[in-house]
Amino acid sequence: MKRILVPTDFSEHAEYALKVAAQIARKTDAEIYLLHMLELPNQTVDAVAPGSEVPEVMFYMKKAHERFEELKQQDYLSGIPVTEAVQFDRAFEGILKISKKHEIDIIIMGSHGASGFEEIFIGSNTEKVVRTSDIPVLVIKKGDENFNIKNIVFASDFTDEIKKPFEKAVEFAALFGAHIHLLMVNTPNDFKSTSAAEKIMTDFVRNYPIGTYSTHVYNETNVEKGILKFSKSINADLIGVSTHGRKGLNHFFNGSISEDIVNHASRNVITFKI
Repeated sequence: MKRILVPTDFSEHAEYALKVAAQIARKTDAEIYLLHMLELPNQTVDAVAPGSEVPEVMFYMKKAHERFEELKQQDYLSGIPVTEAVQFDRAFEGILKISKKHEIDIIIMGSHGASGFEEIFIGSNTEKVVRTSDIPVLVIKKGDENFNIKNIVFASDFTDEIKKPFEKAVEFAALFGAHIHLLMVNTPNDFKSTSAAEKIMTDFVRNYPIGTYSTHVYNETNVEKGILKFSKSINADLIGVSTHGRKGLNHFFNGSISEDIVNHASRNVITFKI
């Protein structure tokens, strides 16, 4: 983990993410890429060219760089290489383009979640990044001066397609020497006996260089509720889930547990692309 991307709108939640990124960067000798997206009207964007002096564009760019300079003076970033960028694009699309261009290893974003009509019709940039990113996305929900992960819940059905995301989860847990709680949620429509579920999980992790872990079976009416309630019951520091990256009508009809968790969890969440 050598390159960390932190998108920022200079809000309080974005700074929560930056503070966590700084702590991880110190652990891994990583550099931080700070990105601010300017979503301007199409006609304004079309007018932007090298050397352009469109007043509105110049004003917002100047303000963004002033805010960057303020952030870079913060003590928690002292000694960490920080690269700043202002991009003209829709936020989540720009984030994905920059992550590929600079071969980013992880995206760390702040989020306060979304619900009701906002969730259905608008959604959040964080949710869209979670859905479409090929690299892990760490979603920070609250300020934490000491981001020290001890207990990670990794929720899954533990099928073969989860192997690659799980490898990433194990690598992340190893950074903190964290205990991984393997969780399988039993629902009425997909029920397994405790012994069968535990065997699936034990067989799944057998060939991984995993540190300390435990297996858990939790019964609930749906998977999202099971993950959230179990995580609360053990006071988990982080929830880990995998995402299929569904788009279009497929996403609309099938939904995504990972996006629901990102929106509704009060705890930090990390997602891994299948």
